[in-house]
Amino acid sequence: MEVTINNQNHFLGEACSIERMLNYLAVSTTNGLAIAVNQTIVPKSSWPAHTLQPGDQIILIKATQGG
Repeated sequence: MEVTINNQNHFLGEACSIERMLNYLAVSTTNGLAIAVNQTIVPKSSWPAHTLQPGDQIILIKATQGG
């Protein structure tokens, strides 16, 4: 299954959840992380159950401090 993550194509092998995708990407911490799928924010509580579909456009947004 191919999806686009932050404007880069990734092949995930099979349909999977957002949580599983994060494991595939080796994301070590999810603190301050927001995820949008097809321009819709997915609440963190829904990540384990939200199944990605082929062609999904995924954006990972990491909050940072600064001023």
